[in-house]
Amino acid sequence: MKIFTTMAIAGAIAASTLIAGCASTSSGSVYSGGQARQEQTVRMGVVESVRQVTIEGSKSGVGAVAGGVVGGVAGSNVGGGKGSTIGSILGAVAGGLAGNAIEQGTTKKQGLEITVKLDNGELRAVTQDADENFRPGERVRLLSGSGVTRVTH
Repeated sequence: MKIFTTMAIAGAIAASTLIAGCASTSSGSVYSGGQARQEQTVRMGVVESVRQVTIEGSKSGVGAVAGGVVGGVAGSNVGGGKGSTIGSILGAVAGGLAGNAIEQGTTKKQGLEITVKLDNGELRAVTQDADENFRPGERVRLLSGSGVTRVTH
């Protein structure tokens, strides 16, 4: 049982590391490997407004699995016989719910909704990470390609 507990804890730590490693970015300054060397359409415009928003955290399921494993192991230490089995099941369910909530909470981030009036008069709104400052009246570029649009200076 002690070996199983150690393996489960190691698995949960590995899953937590995987969650952090898989976190994607919505930054206007970060490109995926597939976006490199791809042509993009460039449109110029002026920032009309900037609004702070929250970008929802990921829901990969890794947090739920890791939490379920830890909760199941912890619950199995409650009682003996059938009590241990019931404790494992309840611990796994509670741990899974907690792990899912933790994953979403730790991967949630602050973002900006940037509304830009293009030179042709059209309005566009782009939401991205809040890692760069934009101010109304500022001249910016909208870069679009492969279904992704970003606002840059």
